[in-house]
Parts: sequence; structure tokens; C-alpha cells
Amino acid sequence: MFRRWFYAVSAGILIAIGLIAVVWPPILWALVVLGPLIVLGLRDSLQRRRTILRNFPVIGHIRYMFEAIRPEMQQYFIESNIDPFPIEREMRSIVYQRAKGELETRPFGTQRDVYRIGYEWAAHSLNNTDPMVDEPRLEIGGPDCSQKYSASLLNIAAMSFGSLSPTAVEALSRGAAKGGFAQNTGEGGVSKYHRQGGGDLIWQIGTGYFGCRTPDGRFDPDEFRDTASESQVRMIELKLSQGAKPGQGGVLPGKKVTPEIAAARGVPVYQTVHSPSRHSAFSSPLELLEFIRTLRDLSGGKPVGFKLSVGRRSEFLAICRAMVETGITPDFVTVDGGEGGTGAAPLEFSNSVGMPSRDAWVFTHNALVGTGLRNRVRLLVSGKIITGFHMIRAMALGADGCLSARGMMLALGCIQALRCNNNTCPTGVATQNPALFIALDVPDKSERVCRFHRATIRSFLDMVGAMGLSGPHDIRPNLVFRRVDDMRVKTFADIYGFLRPGQLLEGDDLSVDWRREWEAASPHAIGLPAF
Repeated sequence: MFRRWFYAVSAGILIAIGLIAVVWPPILWALVVLGPLIVLGLRDSLQRRRTILRNFPVIGHIRYMFEAIRPEMQQYFIESNIDPFPIEREMRSIVYQRAKGELETRPFGTQRDVYRIGYEWAAHSLNNTDPMVDEPRLEIGGPDCSQKYSASLLNIAAMSFGSLSPTAVEALSRGAAKGGFAQNTGEGGVSKYHRQGGGDLIWQIGTGYFGCRTPDGRFDPDEFRDTASESQVRMIELKLSQGAKPGQGGVLPGKKVTPEIAAARGVPVYQTVHSPSRHSAFSSPLELLEFIRTLRDLSGGKPVGFKLSVGRRSEFLAICRAMVETGITPDFVTVDGGEGGTGAAPLEFSNSVGMPSRDAWVFTHNALVGTGLRNRVRLLVSGKIITGFHMIRAMALGADGCLSARGMMLALGCIQALRCNNNTCPTGVATQNPALFIALDVPDKSERVCRFHRATIRSFLDMVGAMGLSGPHDIRPNLVFRRVDDMRVKTFADIYGFLRPGQLLEGDDLSVDWRREWEAASPHAIGLPAF
């Protein structure tokens, strides 16, 4: 890449100056200008802290010049109303500061328009409590789980090896090991880089059954048992759909199926691999739950759950009906928002398919409460969760724990260059090009991931204390506010309706929408295939 071109050009310049100096010595004065640039470039290419400079010596400094004046430029864009993504830029700035261990305080108060419709905040208390010193853990595992997992309240959301580079995967795993949180593998299987990092893993299994598949692409119980028995694999997540492209499968072109990716996914090298849009191991909610029980048994009793982006509400209610009918429950459900993921996805799917995250979190929480299953199933959520307030907001809407993909990618050094889909990511995060990802220094980036997680949890606990709560379990929807128009604000309790335990089973006082959806839900999915 550019680094190699820099070495070649620098060597060529030095050789040319040396040859010309034999007949015209004044040329040596050129070294006064070019020499420092060459030395700067060598320094850039050898340092390990900044991936951009390693990949793009000398010219990479242009990017950091703009970063140096980022707060001033960001404020100018916001005040001038010419920045279309002010909140995105603010969140990115927060992640970078936390990952680098920099000072987070800002002068001159809020940088948000607090009278903007949609502005949200948490209610603090005059009777605030001392923040918890240690992060409380979330125990995941229902009554049928014999190897319960004590999880962090914030973990790494699903990102596959293949979409992420080898060094990025290993850095995330190392950061998770240092910080005591878990990394979701994504549906690309458990790679050697996950294992080298040593962090706790949530092994995600998608429709391609990568890492546990037969040659014809079906589920292989023996392969699954071997990987699920590894000590690093702490939970298993069955992916039904994802927010980036709900309802779609995928195609991995043969040229991208390198030996390492093939080994992780259990597929032939350099052969195109198809991920179907739906699972072949089950075809109804009842069969889904039987499959989950099978996975739990094969794994030796580890927590097993499923992930989905909510589409038809009646389909999730059908799964809840099946839980009630069979008594089989997943240990957790992960709910992804339909806003899209961290990588590349069809724009119309990201924009227009799938229920947005907050609506989906409330709905799934209500569905589990209304069927009397909430105390048996943990609810994990993902969807642009980056700050401590984002975690509070999610828990006010029913979440037990959170997962972050975007925040973790930014902590790795992602600059949102939007090159995830063409293998030219300049920071080496989302590429399989060795010339680019080799510059991502695993020890340094793993520390940044760990620092980001620690600072975000600290922020979350500090805010919980400021709200006068004894712990995350006390967060309620009436403690988070949203401005609904120029003159009015409402709490989440006022905005969202919440069911009481067992209300769906009793059938009392149900709204027209809930009653219609509940009556349409069939655990057999007859005439309405859910998967």
C-alpha cells in the first residue's frame, strides 16, 4: 500500500540525489527539504499508536491536523446548521476520548439543542447515592441452564471475522479479556484470532451454520459440540435476523474465502459460500425451541438464546406462545434495531426494513412480560449504544444488558471512512488486505477497547448514582424524559405502553393492536412462516 510506495519513492530520491551529487554537488541542498520528510515518514511507519500514520506516512498528518481542531469545527458546524450528523460526530468524539484515556469534560455547558423535539435526558435526584465502585454483573441462564454466565452489562456486539480484519478481531478479544466482558463472534465462526485473544465469546450461529456445518450447508451436531465445549465459548446465540439487512441471506465471493476464513467457517477455500435467508434446522416456533434445547444439551448446559430484528410482531408473539406451550425457553433474547449495522448493507434495507431499536426493545419486553416469561429470559439489546446514557435509556425500555458494535469499532480506531465494503479500510479494521490490517497494533488497540468499556461503564454507574438509584435494576421508564414538541415533555412511561405480568395470557384490558397480534400468533406458523 502507500507505506510501500513511500519506502520505494524515498529510496529512489536518495539514490537519485546521490548520483546527481557526483557531478553537481549543490543538489545535496535538496536533503534540507526532503530529508526531514523522509525521516518523518520513517517515524510514522514504525510507530504503533496511530494506524492511519502507519499506513499513510506523512500525508496521514493532514487527517490529524483536522482532528486537532475538531471541537471548534464541530461547534461551528452545529451552530451554523450545516452539519447533518452533529450527534454522530459527538458520539465519535466521546469514544475516541475514552479509548485514548483523554479528559472528557467540556467547557460552556451542553452542546445539544435541549428544545429540539426528540431531546432526551435522565432525571437526577436530590437524594443521589454514591456510585457503585464495582460493576454489577448480569447472570444469564434460565432454569434449564447448568453453566450460567456472569456477564458484563456492556459487551461487544456481533461482528464476524471476515467483515473485520484478523488484527481487529484479536484486539477486540484481548480487550474483552482484560476488561472482563464478552465478544460476540458474529456468524463467521470462531477463528484462531478469537482464540488467541483469550476473551469470553458469544458464539453466533447463522443460517450458514459456519463452524458447525455439513458439506451441504446443514447443521452438524458433532462439529457444534466440539466448538461449544471450548472454555472460551460462554454462550451460544442463534441468529434469526439482523438489523443491517433483516430478511436477507448473504453471499461470500470465493475470492474472499481465504484459508483462514475457510477454516473458521468450515467451508472450502476460494469457493463462493451462500448464507440462506432462513434456517434449515427448523421451520416453526415450536421447532425453534426444540433446536435451542438441542444446542443447550450439546453445549453441556451453556446459555443459549436467539437474536432477531423484529419484523412482524405476531411472529415473535408466536415464539412466546410456543414457550408457554412447551415450557422451553431461551436463556436470552438479543434484539437488534432495524436501523442498520456497522458494516455495509443495502441502503433501502437499512432505511426501511425492520422495527427501530427502541420500539423493538419495548415490544419484546412487553411480549415476555405479558406471557409471564420475563423472569426466565434475559433481554440483551443492540443498536447504536455508545454512552452510559444510552445504556440507561435501553434499560428504561426493558433491557437487562447491552451490546455495542459501533462504539467498539471506533475504539479500535475506525474513522467511519465508509470503505467497509471494498476492502480498502484505511485503519485496517474492516479489511482483509494484509498491507492495511498489519498496521493495526493489537496490544495498543486492545487497551483502547478496554479503556472505552471501562469508562462507559463508569459513566453509566455515575449516572445511576446521580439518579438516586441503588443499582441498574432500579431504572424505570418514568425516570427518562423526551421532548415531544416545543412545549411538552413526557416520560417513557407516558410514551410507551407497558403490559402487566401475564396480561396477554389473561386477555384482559388488551388494546386492539395487542389483541389482534396475539390472536394472529401461531406456534405452528401455519400459513405464516416465521423463518
